[in-house]
Order: sequence, then structure tokens, then C-alpha cells
Amino acid sequence: MQKKIIALAIAGLASTAAFAQSNVTIYGSVDYGYSYRYQSMTKGIDSQSSLDGGIAQGNRLGFKGVEDLGNGLKAVFLVEQGLGLDGNSTDAGTSNRSINYTRQAYAGLAGNFGTLIGGRLYTPHYSFISAVEPFAAGTVGRYANVYGGTMGGDVVRVDNAVAYVSPSFGGFTVTGAYSNNLAGQESLISNAKNTTVYALLGRFQGSGVDAGISMHRAAGSSIDAFKTIDNVTIGGSFDAKVVKIAALYGYNNTDMPTTKDVRIDNYLIGATVPIGKVALKFSYIFSDGNNAANGNSQQLAIGANYALSKRTDLYTAFSTIDNDSADGKRPLARRVSSVGDSSNGGGTFTEGFQVGVRHTF
Repeated sequence: MQKKIIALAIAGLASTAAFAQSNVTIYGSVDYGYSYRYQSMTKGIDSQSSLDGGIAQGNRLGFKGVEDLGNGLKAVFLVEQGLGLDGNSTDAGTSNRSINYTRQAYAGLAGNFGTLIGGRLYTPHYSFISAVEPFAAGTVGRYANVYGGTMGGDVVRVDNAVAYVSPSFGGFTVTGAYSNNLAGQESLISNAKNTTVYALLGRFQGSGVDAGISMHRAAGSSIDAFKTIDNVTIGGSFDAKVVKIAALYGYNNTDMPTTKDVRIDNYLIGATVPIGKVALKFSYIFSDGNNAANGNSQQLAIGANYALSKRTDLYTAFSTIDNDSADGKRPLARRVSSVGDSSNGGGTFTEGFQVGVRHTF
């Protein structure tokens, strides 16, 4: 009841007319737990034990709203701020914990034609993969730990962006997005100094199926170390009630200006098994570097969630990563994949265990 009163008060700040026609929702997530990471790739570093916020899902506070403009047309907006639940605010800019709504922030219009928004947005590539893979891009089991091709090929959010989502045609939608500069304000000197992004996602959702194909390109600026980075991801999940299975393949190719192209192929298989209030999770990822300079990386992850209610759950996860090494002996690893989570980096550790509690509202 109190949340509804606050929401109405915020809506009323805009104008009396907006108060009568708008709907503003306050939402968020608070997540806290324990992490233990070990098996370092660097000699002399034994292990790390820490209390962390945002392990399974980044802590956040958001406001989203819609105003009915008539004739089926609506104005929509969303602003979302990250929170450092454990008091760590020194790295606010890099970990999305600042007060500048660095998670998502957009405004736009929606209607029978679909939805058109602009601002700081999730990429279609990330939104699709995180919805399909069992660990939902969180805990030490997240796909991004070893999913190679992160420089422009696995970007979570982009600045200076516009996106269009089509209406659903029997469960099939198309999303197109464009960013005028991937990160930070556009250059005041030359458009050639902007790193542009183009993205397209075709996705079907229905009858327990969530399947799609995404294409993502980052076009390097005159000051970038690459010309283009291309990613194509295909796959999906199927919920058979007794088990939900997932499979993904991702192709990443970086076109370098003076050296050989860098190609990385990613493969993911996973499963979620619901048993009453418990959901058991499993995933295996193989990232193929295709040449000696990049090497390979593998991750095996297991975990579980226990639903205390519709909005609160306990979670645990364990993962182990196997990186190629330069001479066949660790810890001299060519690949430096490590066990990070939704909000915290994995350092140089290749094995990790976590347990925590998450509440969404």
C-alpha cells in the first residue's frame, strides 16, 4: 500500500494531468551473500573470502511508467539506478552503482506499431542470452565468465542508443537497435571517433520455447584497436516442465587493422530442473579460441535456488574454469577467464562458491 502511495506522489510531481493518466511503478532488487574464490592463476594468491552485494542479480532501484496518450498511443519511460548494498561506492562508475542511472535509462513511445525507445539500453544480444542460460547472467555460474569475444561482441548496455521492438506476430518479435557511440558521449571533434553499434534480434516465445538469432556489430572508431567486431548467436531454451534445457552457439570475429582476425566460437548447454520449491541448475560452456594466441576456456557450473516466496529466494552456485596455458603448465594461462558474478569481478580465481539471498520488489 505504501509503495502505491509513493508511486502516485511521484507521478503527481509532473502535472495534474499526468497524475490522472499515468502509472508509475517502483521496482528493484536487493541481493546479498557470501563468496569464496580460489585456485588463482597468479602465484602467491591463495583464496578470497568476501561478503558481496548483487551476486545473483545486480542490486537496483528503478522507476518505470506509462501514460495513455489516446488512440492506442502511450508514452513510456524507465530509469534504473544501481546500488552498492555492502557500502562499496568507490567503484560506482564501473559497477553500475552510481546515482546517474547507469543501468538503464530510456524514454519512448509504444502502440500498435510496436515500441520505440532511446537512451542507455540493454543490447538485444545480452537480453536474449541472459534470458535463456540457466544462471541468468548471475553468480559464479554466469555465461559471461568464459564467453569469449567481450570487446564489443558481448556488451551488456550501450549509450546513445535507439531501439525498436515489433509487435508480436504469433509469438515472434523483431528487435533492432543502433548506438551512435558505444560508451560515453559522442565525440565533439569528429564522428569518426565514435564506436557505433548495430544489432538485430529475431525471437520466438511460446509453448515453452524461447528461441532466437541475434546479430551484433561494433564498428570501431579511428582511435579503436579494431575495425569491426561481429557476433552471431543462435539458440534457445525449451521448458518441458520436468526440465528446462538450453543451448547456445555464438560466433565472434574481430577484424584487426594490421594483424590476423581474432575468431572465438562459444558453445553452451544447460538445464534447470524444478523440484517443488527448488530449482537445480547446470551449465557447461566451451569457448574455442581457434588459435594459439587465444586458447580455449571451459566452465562447468552447478547451482540451486530455493523459493521462500514469489519474490524472495535463497541461491547457491559453484563453478570451475579450465583455461589453456602457454606451456601446458598452469598458472601461465593464455585465457584469463575467472569466476565473476553479476556485480563482482572474479580476479584471477578460476573456482568459486557462493550462497546468498535475493528479494525483488
